Parts: sequence; C-alpha cells; structure tokens
Amino acid sequence: MSVGIVEDAVRQRYSAAAEASEAALCCPVEYDPRYLEMIPDEIIEKDYGCGDPSQHLRPGDTVLDLGSGGGKICYIATQVVGAEGRVIGVDMNDDMLELARRYQGHMAAELGYANVEFHKAKIQDLALDRDHLDQWLRQHPVEDETSLRVLEDHMAEQRLSAPLIADESIDVVVSNCVLNLVSDDDKRQLFREIHRVLKRGGRVAISDIVADESVPVHLKNDPMLWSGCVSGAMQEMEFIEAFEAAGFYGIEIAKRDAEPWQTVEGIEFRSVTVVAYKGKEGECWDHGEALIYKGPFKEVADDDGHRFRRGQRVAVCRKIYDIFSRPPYDQYFDQIEPLEAIADPPPFPCTGETFLRDPRQTKGQDYDLTTEVNSCLPGECC
Repeated sequence: MSVGIVEDAVRQRYSAAAEASEAALCCPVEYDPRYLEMIPDEIIEKDYGCGDPSQHLRPGDTVLDLGSGGGKICYIATQVVGAEGRVIGVDMNDDMLELARRYQGHMAAELGYANVEFHKAKIQDLALDRDHLDQWLRQHPVEDETSLRVLEDHMAEQRLSAPLIADESIDVVVSNCVLNLVSDDDKRQLFREIHRVLKRGGRVAISDIVADESVPVHLKNDPMLWSGCVSGAMQEMEFIEAFEAAGFYGIEIAKRDAEPWQTVEGIEFRSVTVVAYKGKEGECWDHGEALIYKGPFKEVADDDGHRFRRGQRVAVCRKIYDIFSRPPYDQYFDQIEPLEAIADPPPFPCTGETFLRDPRQTKGQDYDLTTEVNSCLPGECC
C-alpha cells in the first residue's frame, strides 16, 4: 500500500477519534494516577496508547514525544521533568494538535509554569516544521511544475537552515503506539531521525505494537488495519533490529505484554516498551581500564561483539568503559581503573575481539606494596 494511502487512512481515523473516543485504538494501560489528576478528562478520554513511556523520564529532561496526539503523555511529562525541563509534542493531525493546544493555558495555570509546546511535523521528518509550511503554501500555492520545484527547494532549505528539531537537542524521545502508523517505506528514516535529534548519552523509551510473525501483504493492504495499529506493526525481532541498525546500544525490552492486544489470522499483536541509548560513536582510546562482569550468566556479549566472561578482567577502551559505568549496564559490572592515569593513551583495537587486562597493567609493573591485615571495628566481623 502506498505511503499516501497509509497517511490518509491514519489522518481520517485519528481526526474522527479526536472528536469521539474510539476504544479500538488503545490498549489497557495503567498510568501513575498522580499525574492524571490535573489533566482534563477530554484528553484522557481521547488518548490512544499501548504503554507508558513516561515512566522513563527524569527531572530536567528535554523530552520529544513522537505522535503526541491529544497531549496526554506530554502533560504527564511536563509534571515529571518539572519547571527546569522542556516537553515538545509532534503530530501530523490538525484535530489532535488542536485538542492538545486547547489546554496549554489550563495546564500552565495548574502547574505554575509553561514548558510544553506542540508542533506539526511528520515523525519521520523532524526537521520540517509543517505549521510553517502550511503558512508558506497559503502565499505560494503549487500550481505547476515550476512552483512545485520552488516548494521542494523551500522545504530542503528549511530542513537545513531552520530544522524544527535540531541535531542532538533532545535528552529523551518517547512515543506511545505511533511508530507502527508510519509506512514501511519510511520506517528506516524514522529511526535515523530519532537518533539524529538525541544528544550523545540520550535515550529513547518507545511503547508500540509488534507482531509475533511478519504481517502478510494482504493485511498490509487493508487501510483500516493500518490505522488500527495492526498492519504497520513490525515483527518483534525486526523492531529491536531497527534500533540496532540506527546505532543505538543498551537496548532493553522494558515491558512486553504476555497477552496479545489483538490476534488477526493467528498473528498475535502485543504491546512492548523498548528503552535504548545513543552514544557509542567515536574513536577508541586505551586508558588502561577494565571491566569485570559479575554475572549471573557465565558469559555475555555486547552489541559490538565484545564478550565478557564472568569474573574476567576484560580490557576496554574509554568509550566502552564510560558506557558500562552507566545504566543499564553498571549493576552488572565492576569498573577497574589504573592506579596511575595514562597521560598519552594509545588507540584501543575495538575490533570485537576480547582482550584481558593483566592486573599488573592496572597496578603497574613495579607495584610491590605490602600491607597489614585490615582491623575490624569492635563488634564487627571481618
């Protein structure tokens, strides 16, 4: 099915759902009731999600919500991140954007601060501000091939000189049951865009519908199933691999519903929430550091093929050392630093092979310290 047909089907159905609640578009989700108290009932009634990515936000975050709809996740996020944070909602549906914007003043008055904004854009094209484009088109209507080329040039210039969401400007990208609404042809670009806008060290928390089997062509050609979060669902492993291909690391399935939300022709469609991180790009330098995997498995491998056997002192570059010193890895590893910093670190051969770090490399070849047995305090056992 063509991109245009997919987008038309999604737009029509969600415009209708902005007017009247449609239960078939959402999964049962439990949200923290503290954050729902001040959100208007109309937004809650017309929210269509399958998870709660807001659980993965922190105070002070700059948050981007892809497919923000009526604004529920954004209005939860604004409470979590606080006055020091910022929340940006992006959606392509004018009716949903109108609903979300309608309550910005109300929410600001309730909170005592205003830090949420809503913009019109495709989530697979976050550089192009389509509110601006709509205004520009009113003054420059497309009437022939020449004016079409002018439009295309203007769009390219806007993406380059005035992107709606700038490179590396976002701490965390969230989305709630929207990625599956993007056409298959655009999904690779969608994941690249998410990676582009995140800061180094930033993260994603995506709740979406996935399928246990690949969705056959005849289901993909059904517009109602597309707009109903079925036909565009990626197969579970393909969903994870899309994060890998875009350059993310630390990819976790934070939540996977045991029961399918819907079953069509024997194919199970269920909600998952995936958390992943950006920041493994860059050169590798050897600062003499090592990691010890503590278990519980005998051996694990990271996304780049480095293998960590339980209890072994594995040599790593500074980049990997820093990554594994933070969530989600830090609880599984002990970090070993050299006694003396290396002033001029050499390149580290990050080829995917495993190199062990001899303790003498950490302590220094001339290390010959002898110490007394540590004394116990009264009443304590060594």
